[in-house]
Amino acid sequence: MKTKGLRQKDVKDLRKLERELREKLRQLRFDLASGKVKNVREIRKVKKDIARILTIIREKEKG
Repeated sequence: MKTKGLRQKDVKDLRKLERELREKLRQLRFDLASGKVKNVREIRKVKKDIARILTIIREKEKG
């Protein structure tokens, strides 16, 4: 997920995207525990995307 594209969205859309990614992360962790996940790097990618979104939300709320 590119930061440039995220910055163009408003806070409401970013919050929605964050919820979706958190649900995806929860599902990935569950699948990892049950041995279904083959690509464990996907978990890292989703966590970084969530961090990017939270950072942009905080920037928009501050300024």
